[in-house]
Amino acid sequence: MTTVFPVGSVAHTLMQLRGTWHDSVELFNLDGSPLIDDTQAGSGTPGLSPFDNIVYIDFDGLNFKITNVHFRGRPALAKTFTGKLVDGLLVFDPMGPGSYENVGMSGGPGILTFTARQLNQATNVYMEPDFIIVTAPGHRTRHTVLYRNGQATRTLTAKGVRLSPSCTKRHELDPRGLVGDVHEAQFQASIWQHLV
Repeated sequence: MTTVFPVGSVAHTLMQLRGTWHDSVELFNLDGSPLIDDTQAGSGTPGLSPFDNIVYIDFDGLNFKITNVHFRGRPALAKTFTGKLVDGLLVFDPMGPGSYENVGMSGGPGILTFTARQLNQATNVYMEPDFIIVTAPGHRTRHTVLYRNGQATRTLTAKGVRLSPSCTKRHELDPRGLVGDVHEAQFQASIWQHLV
């Protein structure tokens, strides 16, 4: 039997986001002018803009996995992030030694924010809050602000269209090919290692 979550809860919105998505992604300077490359901005995955991702979002009511795969505009690359629902919040698994605790919280029906639970030395090194809004059935917008060394450096906006309500198999646009798990091992960064 499927668990029914209250409308507006983190879990309810995560259930709406399950599936395979095509994200069209653009980068911007803080003033809104287009940013062609975010390498100098200190992006965790730097490169050219615009670009496109296949995004696989899995949520079973407790366990969460999301994998972003570049398939156009940047070299093929897949990154997976995982977490669990704890006391109504999505608590992400650590992103690397010394990283901050990243949590998913609700802004009301169809709105999520993925960001640090608290500001600390790790967030001063790198932080990129994600603001996700379900704009219509099968459509969502994801907006991020990148902070490096305590300073905002660039924004990112992804407009997503759901290709399938399921993500049990790789999509034909996936540059990794059709064979294999949609998710990779949990991504681990070393940028906070000096804080350990």
